[in-house]
Amino acid sequence: MTPAPFVPEGFTPPRELTHELFVLEPLGPQHNEADHAAWTSSIHHIRATPGYPDGNWPPLEGMSLEENLADLRRHAADFAARRGFTFTVLDPDDRRVIGCVYLYPPEKGGDVIVQSWVSADRAGLDGPLADAVAQWLADTWPWTQPDRCGR
Repeated sequence: MTPAPFVPEGFTPPRELTHELFVLEPLGPQHNEADHAAWTSSIHHIRATPGYPDGNWPPLEGMSLEENLADLRRHAADFAARRGFTFTVLDPDDRRVIGCVYLYPPEKGGDVIVQSWVSADRAGLDGPLADAVAQWLADTWPWTQPDRCGR
């Protein structure tokens, strides 16, 4: 039996969410250095963020820019193939990477797993980001049973 597609055939995935505190756009290789800087400066903060219960990401030892680039290419390929959708979170003023949002199929239960993080220096945005993404999902995306990973 073929699994159901992650999003319906006729659905066009949104490519941006604009909020007064942040902007989301698809994560890709062009974000490599800024993405790497954002998460490597915030490893312990991200690991303490709700939604990262397995404690495996980000790796305590970090990863090289080349490894990070491979990860970003994988996320961009998932987006293009409609297998998963990863968005970088940008400061609306200077467009600096300050976090990420991941929308991926669940292994069980619900119809989408929703995870997000912000860098430690933007910790106050964690709740507003999660809430804005929840509303965006309800208003724009086709899923009705998001697993917000304890949020």
